[in-house]
Amino acid sequence: MTPPPVTSDITPPSWYVYIIRCRDDTLYTGITTDVARRLAEHRRGGSRAARYLKGRGPLHLVFHCRAGTRKAALTLEHTIKKLSRTEKLRLIDQPMP
Repeated sequence: MTPPPVTSDITPPSWYVYIIRCRDDTLYTGITTDVARRLAEHRRGGSRAARYLKGRGPLHLVFHCRAGTRKAALTLEHTIKKLSRTEKLRLIDQPMP
């Protein structure tokens, strides 16, 4: 008798790419599995916040999209970071599907 196949009820988390606009109108791009939690961490400051964002509040989430895997999110984040500011603003202004 062969054992049943091993299945997992645990679904891997979906990864998201997000863009935050700072008080000085700069744009910060990052990845996370929980956009609301990560934004709250950035706003609180402390050790969990991105160093770049400290002292640049108020912070506003202006864009986020689901990327799927962590690898896909990192790739998309890298692509967005290479865009010019004008291209990033165009991305932000697009309606979400």
